[in-house]
Amino acid sequence: MARIALDAQPRNDFGKGAARQLRRAGRIPAVVYGSGTTHHISLDAHDLVQALRKPGVVLDIAVGGATVATKPRDVQKDPVRNDVEHVDLIIITEEQAQARIAGA
Repeated sequence: MARIALDAQPRNDFGKGAARQLRRAGRIPAVVYGSGTTHHISLDAHDLVQALRKPGVVLDIAVGGATVATKPRDVQKDPVRNDVEHVDLIIITEEQAQARIAGA
């Protein structure tokens, strides 16, 4: 029922230390899969958490100069604090995005 645009920053550092550093800076590490490509990105924590609260959300991610429609596939949360730690996003077509919005 919602379509939300988010700006992404590319990630070059990987691992536990780099992820913790991103989270301290108010960002959440994420991976965008699909169409034979993989993008490692980080997203603003507050904006992403607010977007994930909406059922059937389509996230328009601006990455690498292009905008791709995605849907959340896996959201990893801290088991104690329930904070979002990592998100996997799947690229979807425009038709799938419209159907997802209409069906929510």
